[in-house]
Amino acid sequence: MAKKILIVDDSGTSLLMAKMALAQEPYELATAKSGSEALVVASSAPPDLVLLDVVMPGMDGFEACRRLRERPEMEATPILMVTTRGEEAYIEEGYQSGCTDYICKPINPLELLAKVKSYLAE
Repeated sequence: MAKKILIVDDSGTSLLMAKMALAQEPYELATAKSGSEALVVASSAPPDLVLLDVVMPGMDGFEACRRLRERPEMEATPILMVTTRGEEAYIEEGYQSGCTDYICKPINPLELLAKVKSYLAE
């Protein structure tokens, strides 16, 4: 059965780049364009891994991460922050909010795929 990945980003370009990086693998990809939409998508079908942008309108990625972690079914789910914000304070806040890893944009497709495979134990 294909592993489900939830990609959360308000940028259509970033969503497309992540989808293209993962397209050659047999993953089931779901998308959300906001933190609040991510919570809805994750509750209807819990993903095996989440790629989560930080800077989004409304609920940012840090708050979305905290809220996802509050759910018992999401406690152990890998959440990778994928963002342009590479400053130490943002990285620290990412880990404090519960992320598993932190990747800075622009993404390197090979790095992203390697991390996804590693976290999904493939």
